[in-house]
Amino acid sequence: MNDRGYLRQGENAYIVGEKLRSGSPEVKAALSRQGRYGEITGNMRVKEVRISDTERFVICHNPEAAIRDQHIRDQLVAQLTTLIEDTDKLSDFKRGELRGRIADKPGLNRYLRTTPAGKLRIDTAKIKAEENLDGKYLLRCSDPDLSAEDIALGYKQLLEVERGWRDMKQIIDLRPVYHRLEERIRAHVVLCWLALLLIRIVETTTGETWTTVRRELDRLHLGTFTGPTGLFRQVTALTKPQTDLLTKLKIPAPKQIITLEPAPR
Repeated sequence: MNDRGYLRQGENAYIVGEKLRSGSPEVKAALSRQGRYGEITGNMRVKEVRISDTERFVICHNPEAAIRDQHIRDQLVAQLTTLIEDTDKLSDFKRGELRGRIADKPGLNRYLRTTPAGKLRIDTAKIKAEENLDGKYLLRCSDPDLSAEDIALGYKQLLEVERGWRDMKQIIDLRPVYHRLEERIRAHVVLCWLALLLIRIVETTTGETWTTVRRELDRLHLGTFTGPTGLFRQVTALTKPQTDLLTKLKIPAPKQIITLEPAPR
């Protein structure tokens, strides 16, 4: 019995994501079905396709992710084009060496094909197939009552939970834990959770990722200077992105000159 069969025992149901590049019959059948997408949020469209009597399949499409996928692919194809340019002039051995180096880079290797004569070419058919996957993912669900929208949003919530755990471990340094006493370990976890909560509040309020917000605010510096009139501290002049972030967060902009102390006599 596979995992899905186990989950279906009793009254259990599941929502799982399918790998679009797996080449499974279900994926091929789902992607070949025609139909219109229904928009559920500003960056999410869904379409349910009927390919099974026991399970439901929902294709989700994110237009913003589609643009990002296309941009990444264009960069990879451009890089690959530069690498294989003029390789027809190389010896078979040198061309084979280059082919081996590209094979170690899955992103580039995905769009490379080798002709029967051993020449290196851009795989235009693969690029065309990848364009059909831009911004898409496929969900499989066993619950007969959930709407396609609820299936998509439920899975999106799971992704948010997984992103939260990644942020806790990678950004907030939940692990390793250097404490031994239980109350200190609990305090450490609670502080990390509060930090994650603040990150999500910042992201929700500003509409920006925490990486972007932190990068902009990290550019603010406080310098200490001594002049003829005394010692003063000055803050870096705010850029427009920094001003916009502080405005959205309802944080007053810092004064450019923090303190002023008279010069010693």
